[in-house]
Amino acid sequence: MDATAQLRNSAYWLLGSIAVFLMIAKIAGAENVFEPSRYAPPNEWSYGHDREGKPTRTWPATRPEPSPFFSSNDKSRWATVRALVDDGTYVIGRRANFAAQEPPFGDTGIIFESDYQSLDKVMNPATGEYFSSKPPLLATMLAGEYWLLKQAFGWSIVRDRWLVVGTILITVNVLPFIAVLVLMARLIEQFGRTDFGKLFAFALLALGTFLTTFSHTLNNHNPAAYCLVFSLYPFWRTDGTESRRDFAIGGFFAGLLVAFELPAVAFAAALALPLLYLKPVRTITCFLPAFLVPVAALFACNYAALGKFLPAYSDFGGPWYDYPGSHWKKWELVRVGQFVPGIDFNREAMSTYAFHLILGHHGWFSLTPAFLLGLFGLLTLAKSCGMDAINRLGRALNPGERVFSPSLFGPMVLLVSAVVVGFYLSRTQSYNYGGNTSGPRWLFWLIPLWCLGCLPAADWLAKWRTGRMVACLALGLSVLSVYYPAWNPWRSPWIMQLCERMDWVNYERPPKGG
Repeated sequence: MDATAQLRNSAYWLLGSIAVFLMIAKIAGAENVFEPSRYAPPNEWSYGHDREGKPTRTWPATRPEPSPFFSSNDKSRWATVRALVDDGTYVIGRRANFAAQEPPFGDTGIIFESDYQSLDKVMNPATGEYFSSKPPLLATMLAGEYWLLKQAFGWSIVRDRWLVVGTILITVNVLPFIAVLVLMARLIEQFGRTDFGKLFAFALLALGTFLTTFSHTLNNHNPAAYCLVFSLYPFWRTDGTESRRDFAIGGFFAGLLVAFELPAVAFAAALALPLLYLKPVRTITCFLPAFLVPVAALFACNYAALGKFLPAYSDFGGPWYDYPGSHWKKWELVRVGQFVPGIDFNREAMSTYAFHLILGHHGWFSLTPAFLLGLFGLLTLAKSCGMDAINRLGRALNPGERVFSPSLFGPMVLLVSAVVVGFYLSRTQSYNYGGNTSGPRWLFWLIPLWCLGCLPAADWLAKWRTGRMVACLALGLSVLSVYYPAWNPWRSPWIMQLCERMDWVNYERPPKGG
């Protein structure tokens, strides 16, 4: 314990308390708001207009019912939670005349109620039944909590929506975050070298990332980021060697992470392969079986819901998505060269999409400039890896020696991040940045890794007053991006709105000259 350890510990508690109660406040005050800026007058090019300039969003003629649901994404998940408990089925809607090619289609069910209307649905072409397009494992888990709340207190997600939704969001988004703060503080203390660097990394995690932004909406990204920390911690802490329990805990949460975020297979592999090489018995007998439990649960839920093991999005572009009246059927027009308004159907070149995903209007670094310090820190660790990696992987380890060392962290995170970004660059029909969202949400589960990666850079900048000011500026701009869409995370980032105001980017109008 150094002389300032107690002071840092107090700072962790203060910053953590602020972050946790900000999350709770956002959940308690959550309400979907109709913003006039999204309902522009006709015959003006602005967000919310089609090719002819006609409004695609109509201001409600009557007062809407207050709702804690924000977007197609979370409404689709909540519809499944409600259907499982109240109706005992994964079916969230039905089409009476599902062979019809033109409206009216006779659609009924939860997903067509005003509170739950969502684009994120698929229809079984054989039965006309609607399901959420989101993998059902998370909704199934939360349906269990809703069932308990209904049995214990008589709460209904229809009548008592604020109580049910608020309680579940605190359970899934806030309580695990508290554990993450505790574990990450320990890792920061382990890897950091200066007071400033340690406090910077913790402040960034607590207040400067999109995990806070999305705390008051149901999503898979926050739980995935938490699972990453729970799977990482047993193998990177230095207060002992990995026990069988550590292998089981790490394996289980690595599997749950993959169930929430498919590209996280890259992280699971980066974690498991060194373990398998150096400690094969515990990896095979403890890590692997625990890993398979949540993965098997994912396949089981998929089969129970859809009658097939693969998730609904594996059929993107097929009959489950391209039924008459589907939002996603518009891709047929895009494929023949016709312009369709909206970010969901943009046809950017891969280079343009990569730029905006990394440095542009939805950029990992432009919206969270603090991660530029993370990039510098990770590259520094990767440079120092060298002989350490060769020595550790090229010989049998002593029984008391740990598998992972700090120098391996940099190349591991950089490699995993590159694979994940490459995965999304390869999906040409998903160049929509995650839809109408305030950040690169498909990358959010990587946030804890990059917060730790900031430590070497922040420690280096701590030597100079100017360096500390640069780090604080990067943190401040990150906080700006995080709290700019504080009322609704399913809104465009501030950089994209600035680009639209300056007429640099506009996905609602045809490309210039075309």
